[in-house]
This record gives sequence, C-alpha cells and structure tokens, in this order.
Amino acid sequence: MSIAVESEYLSIGGNRNTAASAWCAEAGFLAYGADQNIAIWRPLAGHRHGVSQLLQGHDERVTAITKSQDANLIRLISGDAKGNLIIWSFDSSNNSWTQTSKINAHAGAVNTVTVVCRSNIVVSGGADATIKVWRTEKTNIEVLVTINPKPRFIPLALAAGSFPNLQVDEGFMLAAAGTRNEIFVYSISGLSQAAAATLACSLTGHEGWVRSLAMRKSGSDEYTLASTSHDKYVRLWRFSEGDTSLQTNSMTENEVASFEQTLTAKVRSVSVGDRKYFVTFEALLLGHEDWVYSADWQDTGEQKLLTTSADGTLTIWEPDPSSGIWVGETRLGEISGQKGATTATGSSGGFWAGKWVSDGKTTAVISLGRTGSWRIWELDPNTNFWELRPGVGGHVNSVNGLSWSPKGEYLLSTSSDQTTRLHAEWRRNGKRTWHEFSRCQIHGYDCNVVSSINSSQFASGADEKLLRVFDEPKELVDTLQQLCEITPPENQNLPETAAVPVLGLSNKAMGEPDDIIEAGPRRGDDEYAAASALAGLSIRGIKEPPTEDLLSRHTLWPEREKLYGHGYEISECAYSDGILATACKASSIDHATIRLYDAESNWREIKPPLTAHSLTVTRLSWSRNRFLLSVGRDRQWTVFRQPAGKTKQLELYQAMPKAHTRMILDAAWSPSDGLPFFATAGRDKTVKLWVLQDLNSQQLANAKEQSTIEPQFELFTTLTRPSAVTAISITCDADEHHAVLAVGEDDGTLSVHVLSTSDLKLQTSIELEKASCLRRTVNRLAWRPHWPKYMKDAKGVPLAVAGADGSVRILRIDIEALYSRPAKEEDKST
Repeated sequence: MSIAVESEYLSIGGNRNTAASAWCAEAGFLAYGADQNIAIWRPLAGHRHGVSQLLQGHDERVTAITKSQDANLIRLISGDAKGNLIIWSFDSSNNSWTQTSKINAHAGAVNTVTVVCRSNIVVSGGADATIKVWRTEKTNIEVLVTINPKPRFIPLALAAGSFPNLQVDEGFMLAAAGTRNEIFVYSISGLSQAAAATLACSLTGHEGWVRSLAMRKSGSDEYTLASTSHDKYVRLWRFSEGDTSLQTNSMTENEVASFEQTLTAKVRSVSVGDRKYFVTFEALLLGHEDWVYSADWQDTGEQKLLTTSADGTLTIWEPDPSSGIWVGETRLGEISGQKGATTATGSSGGFWAGKWVSDGKTTAVISLGRTGSWRIWELDPNTNFWELRPGVGGHVNSVNGLSWSPKGEYLLSTSSDQTTRLHAEWRRNGKRTWHEFSRCQIHGYDCNVVSSINSSQFASGADEKLLRVFDEPKELVDTLQQLCEITPPENQNLPETAAVPVLGLSNKAMGEPDDIIEAGPRRGDDEYAAASALAGLSIRGIKEPPTEDLLSRHTLWPEREKLYGHGYEISECAYSDGILATACKASSIDHATIRLYDAESNWREIKPPLTAHSLTVTRLSWSRNRFLLSVGRDRQWTVFRQPAGKTKQLELYQAMPKAHTRMILDAAWSPSDGLPFFATAGRDKTVKLWVLQDLNSQQLANAKEQSTIEPQFELFTTLTRPSAVTAISITCDADEHHAVLAVGEDDGTLSVHVLSTSDLKLQTSIELEKASCLRRTVNRLAWRPHWPKYMKDAKGVPLAVAGADGSVRILRIDIEALYSRPAKEEDKST
C-alpha cells in the first residue's frame, strides 16, 4: 500500500565524466549521471525547482549518456562503470520513465555512447578497448558489429554521420578517438544483412589523448567534426562529398606525393559503396591553457561551438563573417589569476562538460565543474550579455551527516566530498523551492558528522582527531532573512564574512568584532586588506540563490573553536542544552569514550569522559529530559543522565550489553512528552523499541531505600526488516498521539511505522515506493523539527534523507493518512 510522498528537494552532484550528460531539446530537460542515478533537470523552467527526478537502475556509477528521438518517442541510453547499457523511454503524458532494456555491453566501463542520426542504431565504446554497434527494438537490444581497434586504444569519444541518400542500415561513418593521438574513421555497412566495419582513415595532428568528438551537419552533403584533446587544442575537420579539387584518387602517384608535401591540407576519404566523403583539416582553435574536455555544437542554424577546459573556462567559437577564420567570440567561467588547491582560494578545477540549451525563447549554456555542480549562463538578447544564473548541484560523495537547525529553518549536510552545505527554502511571490545557500565548510578531510548548536553555529567532525565549531557570517544572515524569511539570530556578535588565508588551513573571520578575535597578535590592516581582496564578491543583496561561484568562495563560515581530546577520527557528535557530546573511531575501551564540551563556558571539556563502550560509538542521541543515549559497534546501548543539582557532568544510568546480535548503527529518542522510549537499529535487520518501565508497588515494598530504586528501560517490541537497518528517526503528530518512525536500510529502502504514544502499539507499517527510495545505503534520516508551522502551504511532514549515493533529499510524507490503517501481519511486533 502506498502513501502520499512528495519529493520536495533533490540535491546531488554530477559525475565527473565528459560523456555522462545529454540535453533533450524536445522535452526541455538535461539528463546527467549522478553516482548510480540519472538526474533529470529542467534548466530553463520558470519554477527553478532543480532536479525533479532520479532514475534508478544502474549498479555502478553512470559514465555515459546520450539521447535518441524516433518519431514521438524520446529515449535515453546510459552506460555505467560495470559495463551495462540501459535504455529508458519517456512518457510525456505523465512525465514518467520506463526502463525498457538492460544488457552487459562491455567487460569494462562504458566510456562513451552515441546514437546514429536519430535511428535505432547505438554505438558504445568501453574500457575493454572495443567499440560495439547495437540495434535497439522496443525491449530488445542486439549487437551487430564489434570493432577491436588496431592499433589498440581505449575509446573515449564517438561521433557518427550518415551518407547522402543512404539509410543507416545501408551504411554510416563513425569517428572514434581515445587514448591515442589519432582519430580513427570507420565505414560501417550492411547492418540489415552481413554487418561489417572497415577502418577508412586516421586523422592525425593532436599531440595528446582525444577527449571529445562532436559532429555537425553543416550542409546537405557536408559535416564538420570538432575534436578536443589533452594538447590544449581544438581541431575542426571537414567531411565533404563533392569537393573534386581535393580528390587525390584522380592524381598520379607522383602528383599525390607532391601534393602532400605542400602546405595544402592532406585529404583522406571514407566511403560505403559508391558514396564517399573526403576528409580535410579545416581549423586549429587556440586559446585554452589546459586540457580541453568537451565540445558541443549549437543546434540552431548558426555555426557556434562550445568547448570546456581544465583551465576553468568555457569558450564559444564561431567563424569571422568576413575572413571565415574561427575565433573565440566569448569566454565564460573562472577567468581569474588567483589559483589554489581548493575552491575556497579560487580554483574551480575546470569544467568537465558543456552543453548548449534552448527552448526557442531563451538561449543558454550549461557546464559541469569539479565540485559536481552545473552552472548556467543565459544570453540576454537585448544586451547580448551572458548572465550567470543559479544552477543545480550537490555532494559528489557519500553524505554522512544531517542536522536541522534547532527551529527547522534550514538543513545542514556533510559528506565524504569534504564539504558541509546549508540548504534552505527560497520564498518569493507565494512560491517556495529548496536550494543550497551556503558552502559552510570546505575541508581537507572527509567529513563524517555535523550538529547544529543554534541558529548561527554548528560543529562538525571529520577524519581527523578534533572537532571544529563554526559561526554564521553576517552576510549570510542578511541573505537568509531576505530570501528565505529566516529570522536573524539574537546574537549579533558575529563575523562579517570568512575566507581561507593563502597560507592557512582553516576558515578565518574577516571584519570580526574585537571580542571574538582569538588570543594572540592581531593581524595587520594590510593582511585584512589582502584577505578582503581575495574574497572579492559578496552575497549580500543578491535577489536569488547564490550561484556556484559565490557558493564555493563567498559563503564560508568562519571557524571559532577547535575541540581536542580524541585519539582517532571523529565518528559522532550530538548537541543539546549547552553540551556537545562527541565520540571517535575506536577498537578498545581506552578510545571508545564519549567526551563532553560545555558550549556555555568557552567550549571547556567536561571531565572525566564517559566510559561504557569497547568499540566505536556509532550514534549519540539526546532526549528532552536530559538523557544521553549512545550505541556502538560493540552491540550495546548505554543511557547517561545528568544528576539533579550537580554540574553538567553525566553519570551512567543504564547499560544494555548485547542489545542486538550484531553492531548497532543508529538510535533515536521519541520527541513526545509522554511515555519515554527510544529505538535502536542494527546490522541484525531489526529495530527495537525500549520503554522506561514504572516500578510496581511490590518492588517498592521490598526495597530498603526507595531513593536507590530507578525505573529501567526494557525491550517492548522488535520490528524485523528485510536488510540491515542503517538509519532511523522519530517524530510525532501535532497532538503527540502518534509516534512516526522512519527507517532506512542498507539497500536504500525507506519505510514508515506509526505507533500510539500511549501504549506503543504498532498501528501501521508502509514501505515507500521505489522511486522515493535510494539505490544505495541510507546513511541518515532526520524529521524536520517544529514542522507544524511549516505546513501552512503544503501538506505532510518533511523528512531529510542522506545517502551513500551522494544525495540529499527532502520527502514530504502525509503521515495523517497512516493513522487509520492497520499494521501488516509481517510487520507486527515479535
């Protein structure tokens, strides 16, 4: 049985593969590889909704995508790192996708895939150094020709073109290039009978690997092929049928030798039967300063070529009207002399892919950068100026931590891609859409956990032995107030902005007030001036969400404190009422301690640390009544409590060894004020609910000192799931009559379970549909706190989901529809 689940927000970065994206002008969407998924984004849509869908079907990272349109049928053909090809069909009537066929095409990754002239013929190139020609028929796909290139190379780019007055089945030409300096042109014929592939010629000139090929039909009997290479150059080749002045086959041998020794372009040919193209070198495009990754022709009648490079620029080339010489008309991107190791100091790492996009009214170019984000530049027809607009993006590696701000205004996520990001709702004219508003932390270690301290501060831990505390800059406070209607924090003693010093390792505050400057000599005015020059732009006053350029350089949060004490990489942290509890990876009781830091006393460590576990503590969770719950790889849970009338030091309240048969991965308290209970989830495929039991009269009568008698947490019920449970979160309805338990599993499955808060009896259990689930492990779940006030203009409770696939999702789940449904027999407690 399904429930109403709305995908409110999808954030995920693109795979850094040149061939892993395709623009479909007919439907107005871009499909790009996002880990094992294919993300669908409509860049020119007015609602600015971002990624609308994730297509799931691949078992490994998506490495190549192309689109095909036959009559009214729109299809995508995608390949992955496992060598599989999948064909997807799009139904425009209900905006849905269907996986029609899947086949293991190559022994290695699929590096490139192309469709031949809008036909059902597909060509793929793999890391197994083979090129294969396929015929696709509805749900069937069969190989027609397998090419084993000689000399051997691994294909990285393919481009195909048809011959005049020939059907594709009769023959077509195929250009292939990759890990050699040449471009190889093949003649493919006889696909309807005895298919054959013949090497017609090789195009030489490049001095490095060829990364991209783009073919454009520039006339009824002419093609132009663009090739990009690691040698920093772009070359153009002309395929012409009738240029007899260049036909070397009509010359004698002596004339041919004399001809090739002149400065005139060398002529090659490719043919099928009596149809022939003569191939000549047309132009060498100079301007990029590093590897050139991709090339893409504009679909309109104009001859315009877009190229992207590792030098951080996009260039639009077109021939000069008077001389015909190709020139770089426009340069976009990271045009800056300030380079560095991270985006915080100026270097974007270049652009891996670029596409022309147009809907007939708006012309734009989009590009994929090193950070996994797509930028978009729209052409203003009045000024002929390219304007940078907010694109889409997200984490490019496993998302390990989630934390809502205490009042639920925004969401923080942290990832193995070494960044921490802030996501919030952009509210304007009755519309609201989620966007990334801040790249809070850009680190040198993989980030593991994040915990919001208050509305203007958070703490994060990474694969290092310390935690870091960050303050929100005033620029971001003003931006969130203007665009997201978030009330500014009461604490106005905040730094103006932040930057990473050229020789520094941490975000440093700029324009900060004297009372929060760290002890030690103050930096001189000249250093502040240099840092301000490095910061450059500001996000204050922007009218829409920040673009990637602003996010990666000008939305950092300055670091306030470093918290020392742990001996290994940080594994968990959780904050409540002035105390930050932290833990690190451990293989012995000496390091499996929980350390406490007092946020109200300049982050002083509260000693001694809490000792209970013998292996890594995997999750820490605070309750409303000051209980601290910890679970770990040693299969036990412990509950600590702050004694009445004492300091913030906690004491052991109860421990439950071997609470699960395998390691415990997550734990969560019920947020209700009713019956205290918590849930634990483990590798043993179970979720267990533990309830605080009241002492009966007999126990009290038998006790000599009633003050020493404490109620204990006891196992109430066990929910069994199909696979290991890796993430859980609990919320309540507005009246706190029902507790809603969200469960995420190792295979990406998501489920929702409703219990009565009065007796904890299970009322219903519902599995979310596959489209709402993940393809890989669910790492974290977090219900939005104080959610009733956010339901005025939308029904349902927001649930944040963090996945090993690099995605951050916010699902709005209609939990009220679950209350009256009975529980399934297989999901009832054991």
